Amino acid sequence: MASTQARRLVDIVLDDGPVIRRSAEVEHERRVAVFDLLEANDFALVDGPPGPYALTIGIEENRLVFDIRDEARAPLARVRLSLAPFRGVVRDYFTLCEAYYEAIKTASLARIEAIDMGRRGLHDEGAELLRERLAESIDIDADTARRLFTLVCVLHVRG
Repeated sequence: MASTQARRLVDIVLDDGPVIRRSAEVEHERRVAVFDLLEANDFALVDGPPGPYALTIGIEENRLVFDIRDEARAPLARVRLSLAPFRGVVRDYFTLCEAYYEAIKTASLARIEAIDMGRRGLHDEGAELLRERLAESIDIDADTARRLFTLVCVLHVRG
């Protein structure tokens, strides 16, 4: 059991600065991503102390910041990534999400499924990009990367 706890997030906080009002869909996605992450994740510092870990994700000075702490909230690592590589994927993902929510109101099932496949593909692309960018500092599996990418997208929502 110690080995699984050593590679585990036990707390996740989204540091999105001043409180902003999000749509019901975005807030739902945030809650689901955090819940799913806490239920099952594979997260470990590369060349760092074992977990379990507490993670705060935020944006500072145009950088994505992963503040990793131990269970007692003592600092372990702070990983900063440029947001630039994520902008296109996040923008395209939001565009497809909007198209999907519009399509479910009136479009055919085939159209909805096609848009959803594209949306899932972009989500996978963003998750893999996140995983690659974190690889030197943080080791995560594909499912953890997908859920963390959802939180990265939520951080991009501004009102």
